[in-house]
Amino acid sequence: MEEASVPSIELASPAFAGGEPIPPRYAKGNENLSPPLEWGMPPARTESFALVCDDPDAPGGTWVHWVIYNIPPDVRSLPEGMPRDAELGDGTRQGKNSWGHLGYDGPSPPSGTHRYYFKLYAVDGMLDLEPGATKKELLEMVEGHLLGRGELMGTYRK
Repeated sequence: MEEASVPSIELASPAFAGGEPIPPRYAKGNENLSPPLEWGMPPARTESFALVCDDPDAPGGTWVHWVIYNIPPDVRSLPEGMPRDAELGDGTRQGKNSWGHLGYDGPSPPSGTHRYYFKLYAVDGMLDLEPGATKKELLEMVEGHLLGRGELMGTYRK
């Protein structure tokens, strides 16, 4: 996906700073809550947002923890503990993570420190994806429609 030429959107969490440890309450073996996320103004013509969280340090390759899309363009944050519903009241849809679950599942590294990337995409339309889409399907739909991108990385060690 061509990302280098798109504007940057600030993505942050009140729960942890970029590059810092993700608190245990957001880990799969604990409360397994999705962390609160906040972002800045998107580029003009943004019609929806999508977000992916993944761990590139997983032993078998990148492990996907969250796929969420068709977030309305006026939304600037996701609260802690998002429900795991396939479709939310505002039209937001959730895809499947690498466990095959809908919604967020937090860090659960086998050993060592892993990096978890939350990647926000500003898109020029709603994505024609049913609930339960994969990261691969999402990124294929975003291709050619990306207007801006934000990223937040946190770490977790078991």
